[in-house]
Amino acid sequence: MTSLAPRSRRRAPEPAVANSDRRPRVDIVIPVHNEQTVLARSVHHLHAFLSEGIPYDWRIVIADNASTDDTLQVARGLADALQRVAAVHLDRKGRGRALRATWLASDADIVAYMDVDLSTDLHALAPLLAGLDSGHSEVAIGTRLAGRGRMPRVTRGAKRELISRVYNHILRLALGARFSDAQCGFKALRADVARELLPDIVDQGWFFDTELLVAAQRRGMRIHEVAVDWVDDSDSRVEIVSTALTDLRGVVRLRFDSPLPRFLAIGLASTLAYAALFVLLRAAGLGSGLANALALALTAVANTQANRIWAFGVRGRDGLARQHAAGALVYLLALGLTDGALTVLHGLIAAPGRLLEVGVLVVASLVATGCRYAALRTWVFARRPLRSPRAGGAAPARRH
Repeated sequence: MTSLAPRSRRRAPEPAVANSDRRPRVDIVIPVHNEQTVLARSVHHLHAFLSEGIPYDWRIVIADNASTDDTLQVARGLADALQRVAAVHLDRKGRGRALRATWLASDADIVAYMDVDLSTDLHALAPLLAGLDSGHSEVAIGTRLAGRGRMPRVTRGAKRELISRVYNHILRLALGARFSDAQCGFKALRADVARELLPDIVDQGWFFDTELLVAAQRRGMRIHEVAVDWVDDSDSRVEIVSTALTDLRGVVRLRFDSPLPRFLAIGLASTLAYAALFVLLRAAGLGSGLANALALALTAVANTQANRIWAFGVRGRDGLARQHAAGALVYLLALGLTDGALTVLHGLIAAPGRLLEVGVLVVASLVATGCRYAALRTWVFARRPLRSPRAGGAAPARRH
């Protein structure tokens, strides 16, 4: 038995999967709920396609989430009958919950998923995986709405087409989404990227996809899109209206869940501490320039660390020294602005009062705060590209 042991934090015990005799490079998860009629046919079709020679070691993981029919029994039968097929069971429903559990438990280099109906043409799978394997991108998605080089061939009803286009337009307007198709059930990402993103994903259902992509985009990850041919499943179990309402509530939540409010709260606390320290150091007899430099230095380190954890969600020791060194350079910028403001003040007024000094420093500090936010978001805590999981580059991406 091979256990999918998680390599990072996890919120609940992860399922184990069996029936794999070697470590896969790609885990392809099929989340299912009450799919007893279609599951065997789809898994046999996918298994045959992968066995024809896709250039990766692979494993199919059937993730049954709280089915009430014979789906779990069918899944276990497939795992017993087919090599490189595993079945896991979760007691609670939710596509996002199933993907979170299986991806965090995976020992593969790349994790992917596709819908059980196999609406997407499987020939798009190799191009989907190739960019991840080479390090070109960290997340890859199928898109039914755009394509580079060709437009995808999509067969679905006008109602679903309209809803999909409106929803993705809302994502662009409300969240600044730069990906074209959030809900296509054909996605893959590097396993190390999954371990970074998943602990912060809140949704356990259909909005999971959107939240995952928004989180990746906000961290500066590259999202590669592959145009896919897609045929609508006439037996889809998705409740369009309730799902759309849930997704819209998720969009509102993400719209107001940005680093800026947390940065401003940290900045306010830092400014108050900075002003208080300046007053205390001046009262102790230090000159205005030295008092300003010391007060700013003491609060800058705490400010950088607080923004690292709470505003930008960067945890662990990876990159800590580099980020604080970059924060020190941002401190020098703030020091130049505040010290310059003091110099101008003392040039205009020979002996300004402490209150006036503090007021000028607070104004200069606010200007520095705007510069600090831009620097922290675009430079200090901008996500650095991850190395490819395979030394030596990409595997060839063949089409079948």
